[in-house]
Amino acid sequence: MARMKFLCDADRCIECNACVTACKNEHEVPWGINRRRVVTINDGKPGERSISMACMHCTDAPCAAVCPVNCFYTTADAVVLHSKDLCIGCGYCFYACPFGAPQYPKVGNFGSRGKMDKCTYCAGGPEADGSKEEYEKYGANRLAEGKLPLCAEMCSTKSLLAGDGEIIAQIYKERVMKRGYGSGAWGWKTAYREIIES
Repeated sequence: MARMKFLCDADRCIECNACVTACKNEHEVPWGINRRRVVTINDGKPGERSISMACMHCTDAPCAAVCPVNCFYTTADAVVLHSKDLCIGCGYCFYACPFGAPQYPKVGNFGSRGKMDKCTYCAGGPEADGSKEEYEKYGANRLAEGKLPLCAEMCSTKSLLAGDGEIIAQIYKERVMKRGYGSGAWGWKTAYREIIES
């Protein structure tokens, strides 16, 4: 079975926010919640990069590890989803997630903020596929229709990739090799703590 993953190629992202808009429109995401956002690093300085961020559907998801009511589950495609019926809005997942994926509809103390919301990889929720209940709580279930997440499909520069992790990795590897800087890819030195001589 495929392991569905996201990858944002920072060398291609132009900070157009089409991914953010596509997600909000497709799922009718409430005001104040951003399942996806574009983060710009070194804004206005040489080396500026933008990257589209959302839930990364971790293999060993820290949000699931800290949830006191076990509302998180992983699908056969390795997509990390949650049940809003079980969620108590405690906020533990918010603090555990390194990507800031969990969002809450209200401001205030945890427990009074409402049920947590996050990127579903356009895979819906625990309700029946394509049901009205599923759409109202989680948005469209594009995966059940054989489609990829709309954020990646709407990316005009194909910076945001979504799909089988092995295929995504191969696409990115080919891009990096074609660019001709191999391990000089943006973020490589930080991620692997290597010093690359120019």
